[in-house]
Amino acid sequence: MKLRSVVGAVLAAALAATGLAAVATAATVPAADRATGLLALGDFDFSRPEVVATGLTVPWGMDFLPDGSALVAQRSTGQVVRVRPGMQPQPVVTISGITPVSEGGLLGLAVSPTFAQDDYVYVYFTTATDNRIARFRLSAPQNQQPILTGLVRASIHNGGRIAFGPDGMLYAGVGDAGQTASAQNPQSRNGKILRMRPDGTVPADNPTPGSLVYSLGHRHVQGLAWDAQGRLYATEFGQNTWDEVNLIVAGGNYGWPTVEGRADDPRFRDPLLVWTPAEASPSGAAIAGNRLYVAALRGNRLWNVPLDGAGGVGTPTAELIGAYGRLRTVEYGPDGWLWVTTSNRDGRGTPAATDDRILRFPPVDAPPTTAPPTTAPPTTAPPTTAPPTTAPPTTAPPTTAPPTTAPPVGACSVSWQVNQWSNGFTADVRVTNRGASVSGWTLTWTFPGNQQITNGWNAQIGQSGQQVTARNAAWNGNLPANGTVSFGFQATYSGSNPRPSDFQLNGAPCQVV
Repeated sequence: MKLRSVVGAVLAAALAATGLAAVATAATVPAADRATGLLALGDFDFSRPEVVATGLTVPWGMDFLPDGSALVAQRSTGQVVRVRPGMQPQPVVTISGITPVSEGGLLGLAVSPTFAQDDYVYVYFTTATDNRIARFRLSAPQNQQPILTGLVRASIHNGGRIAFGPDGMLYAGVGDAGQTASAQNPQSRNGKILRMRPDGTVPADNPTPGSLVYSLGHRHVQGLAWDAQGRLYATEFGQNTWDEVNLIVAGGNYGWPTVEGRADDPRFRDPLLVWTPAEASPSGAAIAGNRLYVAALRGNRLWNVPLDGAGGVGTPTAELIGAYGRLRTVEYGPDGWLWVTTSNRDGRGTPAATDDRILRFPPVDAPPTTAPPTTAPPTTAPPTTAPPTTAPPTTAPPTTAPPTTAPPVGACSVSWQVNQWSNGFTADVRVTNRGASVSGWTLTWTFPGNQQITNGWNAQIGQSGQQVTARNAAWNGNLPANGTVSFGFQATYSGSNPRPSDFQLNGAPCQVV
């Protein structure tokens, strides 16, 4: 293993809102590779929460299906529910064999990155004898297939977070189960981050041949998130002194139980960021744009950590302090909103009448969801199939065509602006409708190379191989004649990064401008 030498400067900020300090250390990277400044992509308006679901019992794992709905695992009941804004949660399945003792139960959940082909959903849970990972097909959820068993279980430190990386592999944070020596034992799978194929077998390129262990020296990893360059960040509970955010590298040793927090010991990798347990107890993590969001349990807040684009972090900001109690999970949704779950019914919080809840927060530039789109007729106008008499002709659909009419061939144009670095890029996509007004839009294209989208905003974006589908968000579906809609995404690539040329809007070819 190539050890990291720390050459970054230490950034410290006293947070006036908390009276406590969070200390950030810049990652070790060549100065020429460091991004200039901290980018502001991924900012959300935390003053405009939308309640997506109420009355849940310790919602723990959460991931999204291609249609934008969320699957949510409830720790204590073992039930998976399907959640959509504006609708009641729908039960999907109750996982068999769950033993919800203390911190155990139904924990992580991950949707297969090839769900459109295989229909698989993955769950991490505690049984009477072990922690394990199983998968089931959403079309037949009663048939649950274990892919990894025998992880040591306990009443504490079960780990449980699972997520698919940009490489298509399944990663799992496994706690030390209260047996601290396990974290430094390479033969034990506890106190580790594991990396496996979707069927649970060992990838050939893991750090140790034949071993699922990807990194070691962990106490209780609770959050896993990748940036646009494919770097893995993990959140971890400390013991009494320091909680951590770590930049994870293959084969890295993160020091527990020899080290808690920073040690400047060449045997171990120091964290990027540490907090006291009172201000954090960090659980789920998500990256949106150039922000790492960390849900804090004991800290009763959401940490907003700037990422500098080169593996380092800036000074974190505390959001939602005390507003919703204990926060367990945070995910960046395909709708471009940030989704957050509470954890006030886990035996350590003070639940409100509607807890536990799932909330989502809009991007800073999103219009209010209660207001109609600017191209829609006012509420006092006739039905949407006819334009209001006071509306300009260009914003209303022609009376001879329904709102959902697809543009004719060549009746759309696409602008594709890229900000690119060595192995990643962001793209700003602007679509202009040259045909009849539509009330819902879908843009499709094929990547010429190996580009892989990691997250997006202002659209619901799905990718299968080289094929990409971007659908409108809930608030920007109306696209009038000559109207333009924009959205963006982050992606990784290697080699060249050619621009797609086969854009289609609602099935009709578009001109690339």
